[in-house]
Amino acid sequence: MKHNLNIERDRELLLGLARNDDKALSTIYVENFPAVLRMVIQHKGSEDDAKDLFQEAMIVLYEKAQTSEFDLYSKLKTYLYAICRHLWLKKLQSGSWQLSLPEELEEVLPADNHMEDHDKKDEQFRIMEESMGNMGEPCKTILEDYYIRKLSMADIAEKFGYTNAENAKNQKYKCLMRLKKLFFDKYKL
Repeated sequence: MKHNLNIERDRELLLGLARNDDKALSTIYVENFPAVLRMVIQHKGSEDDAKDLFQEAMIVLYEKAQTSEFDLYSKLKTYLYAICRHLWLKKLQSGSWQLSLPEELEEVLPADNHMEDHDKKDEQFRIMEESMGNMGEPCKTILEDYYIRKLSMADIAEKFGYTNAENAKNQKYKCLMRLKKLFFDKYKL
């Protein structure tokens, strides 16, 4: 019975996230970030990497929370950790941001088997490339500089004339949200 109650609480948190409720967002962060930070540091990353990774995972989760078809079958902690692990493994393997799922996570995310469908994956990449192309500046270059050219936030801040790395990071976050919107306007899961 306790397991069901946990799932219900997690579903409430997801509903809160879908409504942009700050309390739900901070609860999810406080309960899940430490495990993600540990995982990233154990696998050649820094605290900044972990924060960026968590932000990306939250965008994925936020997008899923907004679709009426999405239902949570595993614990939110398990699901969010799996998203982070998948994004981090991809970043380590390829040095860029990708959407495919490593085999060892298939069992953790049974609801997400559709991501293993190659046609859909090709479609995701095509739309992601198209979305990047439609972003306009400075967003397109900021995201490419960070994810592909591996520039630091300090370098990006200097290049674009931001006061500091924190301002550059905020801009990168806005750009990611814009990319997410462009992507999901075209791609319907």
